[in-house]
Amino acid sequence: MRATSVIACAALTVAGLLATTGTALAQPTVETSTVVSSATTNGPCGYTATPDDPSPRPVSLPPDPTPTPSKGIVKVMVATNQGPMLLSLDRAKAPCTVQSFLHLAKSRFYDFTTCHRLTLYPTLKVLQCGDPTGTGERGPGYSYKDELPTDLPNWPTDPTGTSKVYARGTLAMANAGPDTNGSQFFLVFGDSRLRPDYAVFGSVDRLGLKVLDRVAAAGIVPTAEDPAPVDGSPKRTTNILIARALGH
Repeated sequence: MRATSVIACAALTVAGLLATTGTALAQPTVETSTVVSSATTNGPCGYTATPDDPSPRPVSLPPDPTPTPSKGIVKVMVATNQGPMLLSLDRAKAPCTVQSFLHLAKSRFYDFTTCHRLTLYPTLKVLQCGDPTGTGERGPGYSYKDELPTDLPNWPTDPTGTSKVYARGTLAMANAGPDTNGSQFFLVFGDSRLRPDYAVFGSVDRLGLKVLDRVAAAGIVPTAEDPAPVDGSPKRTTNILIARALGH
């Protein structure tokens, strides 16, 4: 299917979803009422509950089949108040990450949430989302292992090869250290210099990049301590209204 056809179908899907749910930022009704308890799944991904860091929304541990699906691209439409973003999730790059993201989307975990962090450093340009509280402090009540990239190009001015290029359009997981992946993710709108410590699990489409560019162009909310910040809450508030896998 041509890219334009995918975008057209995605737009129709978003329109239908928004027609049934509305666009007001509100607490949704979650499909599952199963709250994560102290447990670890038995499959190869080993999703592990974090009772000391519970989820702000009810959500179960993801399915963990053996083997983990590791082939194919899954399209996820993310409808935001700033415009639609079509994500392409690559199971081959990070199968456990894709499995978790699809589970959270199906559970409506991302619906009616705010992308809390915009970064505008010369070598780091990302929008971070995925925390229902909008603070950047919370996750889904579970964590799972790293699936770190091994094929990223070296940053051109780093002779050591330690820093890699997370290219414009990359979709990657945020974390708080090794094996702490949860629900927060970031969208790269400008080539960024990072250590390869963040799982790359897909990409954002052309229209999504236009949304990110508009958000970035508006800048970051200033504070009394920093009147011209390069890292903080975006001035152009970006709310995820609905995140849904297409064809699932």
